[in-house]
Amino acid sequence: MDRIRTRLLGLPRRQKRMLQVVTDIVLVWVALWMAFLVRLGIEDMYNPIREHDWLFMAAPLVAIPLFIRFGMYRAVMRYFGNDALVAIVKAVSLSALILAVVVYWYSNHQTVVPRSIIFNYWWISLVIIGGLRLAMRQYFMGDWFNAVHNVPFAGRDDRLTKVAVYGAGVAGNQLVAALRMGRVMRPVAFIDDDPSISDRVIAGIQVFKPKHIQRMIDLTGAEELLLALPSTSRSRRREILSFLEGFPLHVRSVPNFTALASGEVKVDDIQEVDIADLLGRDSVPAQDDLLEHCIAGKSVLVTGAGGSIGSELCRQILSLEPALLILLDHGEFNLYTISGELEQRAAREGLSVQMLPTLGTVRDQAKLLEVMTTWKVDTVYHAAAYKHVPMVEHNIAEGVRNNVLGTLNCAQAALQAGVANFVLISTDKAVRPTNVMGSTKRLAEMTLQALSREVAPVLFGDPANVARVNKTRFTMVRFGNVLGSSGSVIPLFHKQIKSGGPVTVTHPNITRYFMTIPEAAQLVIQAGSMGRGGEVFVLDMGEPVKIIDLAQKMIHLSGLSIRSEQNPQGDIGIEFTGLRPGEKLYEELLIGNNVVATRHPMIMSAHEDHLQWEALKGELSGLLRALDEADFDRVRAILQEAVSGYAPEGEIVDWLHIHQHRGSND
Repeated sequence: MDRIRTRLLGLPRRQKRMLQVVTDIVLVWVALWMAFLVRLGIEDMYNPIREHDWLFMAAPLVAIPLFIRFGMYRAVMRYFGNDALVAIVKAVSLSALILAVVVYWYSNHQTVVPRSIIFNYWWISLVIIGGLRLAMRQYFMGDWFNAVHNVPFAGRDDRLTKVAVYGAGVAGNQLVAALRMGRVMRPVAFIDDDPSISDRVIAGIQVFKPKHIQRMIDLTGAEELLLALPSTSRSRRREILSFLEGFPLHVRSVPNFTALASGEVKVDDIQEVDIADLLGRDSVPAQDDLLEHCIAGKSVLVTGAGGSIGSELCRQILSLEPALLILLDHGEFNLYTISGELEQRAAREGLSVQMLPTLGTVRDQAKLLEVMTTWKVDTVYHAAAYKHVPMVEHNIAEGVRNNVLGTLNCAQAALQAGVANFVLISTDKAVRPTNVMGSTKRLAEMTLQALSREVAPVLFGDPANVARVNKTRFTMVRFGNVLGSSGSVIPLFHKQIKSGGPVTVTHPNITRYFMTIPEAAQLVIQAGSMGRGGEVFVLDMGEPVKIIDLAQKMIHLSGLSIRSEQNPQGDIGIEFTGLRPGEKLYEELLIGNNVVATRHPMIMSAHEDHLQWEALKGELSGLLRALDEADFDRVRAILQEAVSGYAPEGEIVDWLHIHQHRGSND
C-alpha cells in the first residue's frame, strides 16, 4: 500500500488530474445506475444503459465541466478540507438540477424517466464522490488504518510513539493532522480543560479531562504529551506543567501562533518545554514611545552584536526601523550569522534599513571613534563583554581589558563623537561581586556614572589634556541570567538528560534570576530611553529560582525519574560539583536600598555611590600598569579598592598567574 501511495503521489500533476476526471466519469455512471436500482429494486430492474443511453451520455457531460468550474481538481487530496467538501456539494447539486432539466425536456420527446431518479442520483453522487475523496485523503496522509485501534478486538501495533495532545482546539487538531501525515508519532488522546468537550471524540480520538490523565495513560499507553496551547498565558502554562510533573510522560510543546504566522516554524515542529513556562512570568506589554525614542529614524550602533543579548537587540532594533544599524563584533562567524539573518528579514518584510556589519574590537578606541563619527551615530548599545564567570576568573587580564577598558573606549569615543545616547548592558553579578567578571562590570558602570557627572571632562589617556564638552546621556541597565544565552545552564541540562545523565548542579542551595532574551532586550531598549544620565536601571526579574528545582522539573517533564538514595532505580541522577571559581550562591540586583519606580512597572532606577572622574582615572591608570606587568595581586587589590563590596573568595586562579608562581617556586 505504501509503495502504491508513493507512486501515485509522484505522478505529474496533469496525470493526477486526468486520473481524477476518469474516476469521476465512472462514479457518475455508477451513481446513475444505482439511482435506477434504488428506484426499481432488484426484481424489476432492467438494463438502464440500454434503455436510457442518452442519459448516461448526458450525465458526465453536465457534471465534469461543473466539477472543473468549482475547482474539484485543484484541491490537493492530502489537504482535502471543509471548503473542498462544500465545493463538491455545490457542484453535484447544480449538476443534478441541470440533469433534471435535460431529463424533463428529453422525456417529453422520447421515453419517460422516473422523477425520483434525479433525487437518488444526487444523494448517491454526494456519497460516493465525496466519500471517495475523504477516503483517499486518509490514504495519502498515511493514516488509512487510523481508526482500527478504536475498533474492539482489532489490535494495532505500528511501533510509533504514542502521544497525547493537551489542547483540543485549532492548534491541537492541526498538530494531530500533521502527526498523522508525518507518521512519526501516533496521537491517541486529547486532554482539555473544557468540560463541554470532555469524553467526546474529536478527529477520531477521545478527549480526557486533566484529572483522568493516569486513566488515559493506562488505556492508550501514551508515552509523550504535546502541549498545543499557543495562546495560553505563561502563568497558566506553569500551572499545567507543575501538574504534569507527577505523570510518567515526556512533555513537549508546539510553537506559538506568532512563530507559525511568521513562517519561522511549521506546526509539526515539536520542541522541548520552554523553560520560561516553568518560571510562569507573563511579560508586560512594551511602551511604544520608549521603544522608538532612541531608535526610529536614527543611526544606531550595537557592540557585541553577534552575542546572545547583542543579536536580540539587533533583531528588535531592526523592527523599529532605524535609518542605519551598525553591527560591531570581533567574531567573524557570529557577525556573519546575525547580519545574514537580519538582511533576509529586512528583504522579506520590506524594511528600508541600511545595515553595516563591522569587524572590530571595543579595545580599539580609534576604530570606535572612526565608526561613530563617520556614520554620525545617535545611539550606542554596548553589549560587548566577557561574561562567563569561571572563564574570566582564569583569564583576568583579558576580562579587565575587555569589560573595563572596552567600556571606557566606547564611552570616550561616544563623548568625542557627540553620540546622544549610550546604554551599557550590565549584570546582577556587578552587585557585591565575588568574581573578576562582576567587579569589572561594576567598574564599567562606575566609569559611565563618573563621566555622566562631568560637563567637560578631560578624557583618560588624552596627552593633550583637553576638556571636551559632554553631550552624551550615559545609562546602565542591570539584569540577571537570560534563558538560552551562550553558556546557560538550560541547554547543558537538556544535553545531560538526553545523554542519560547525570545532571550536574554546583550547589543544592544555589539560586539565580532568569529572564527570556527577547524580554530582556525589549526592557533594555525601553530603560535606555528613560534615563537622564548616570542612572542604573534594574529590571524586575521576579523571584530567584533554585537551580536544583529547575533540574528536577526538567527531568520529570522529560518523562524520567530522579535517581537518588530513596529511588536507586531512577533514570537520571543529580550530582553536586561544588561552586566554581568566583561563583556566588545567590545574586543580587541592588547594592543599596536607594531605588525608585519608573513609568514602566518592570524597570526600577537605582542611584548608587561612585567615584569622581579624576579619582577613577587614577584607579584606571594603576590598573593598566598592573596589567602590563602581569601583577594580578595588584589587579585584585585595585579592584577591591575601587569596587565597593568586592570580596573575592580563594586564591587567584588566572592561568598565567598560576604558571608564574609555579615557575618561581621551582
